[in-house]
Amino acid sequence: MKKYIGIVILSALVACSNAAKKGKASTDSTVTTEKSFAAAGIQLADPKIENIYSGYISLKNMLVAGNAAAAHQSAADLSKSLSAFSGCENTALIADKIAGTEDIKIQRKEFTSLSSDVIALFKHVDLKKGTIYVQHCPMANNGDGGDWLSSEKKINNPYYGEEMLECGGVVEEIKPKS
Repeated sequence: MKKYIGIVILSALVACSNAAKKGKASTDSTVTTEKSFAAAGIQLADPKIENIYSGYISLKNMLVAGNAAAAHQSAADLSKSLSAFSGCENTALIADKIAGTEDIKIQRKEFTSLSSDVIALFKHVDLKKGTIYVQHCPMANNGDGGDWLSSEKKINNPYYGEEMLECGGVVEEIKPKS
């Protein structure tokens, strides 16, 4: 049994390591890739929700890029957007924790809880146009895994950045309700 578990772990490491090597060259383009979710065809009915999504994507992109100082600022902006939306006050506190440090490891750890709350919110919003992707990295958080939202199918892992840029996959698609 231990042999099989070892093989599974080794396979996951090799797959994610190879993905990281292929993805290193595209790290700089990550920030511009999702700069405008509107360009990706995402249209939300509520401007407050659009602000939350925009702030969340900005934070995710800064974590992908490994830019702790910019992630600190994006989290502060996201916290304001979350505070302005009724019911998201506790999620704003998580964003405040991310904004309260420039340690990328702590930011990425807190991003897990933040993403969990934001994903739950976006499963119930009025999405007018486009697709929002829920993505998952099984290796994040010491093997506990971590999810995040994206405006595109392409994986840009915020938990490892260029270390394992393309590690993960799409686990769900949020689409407009017909």
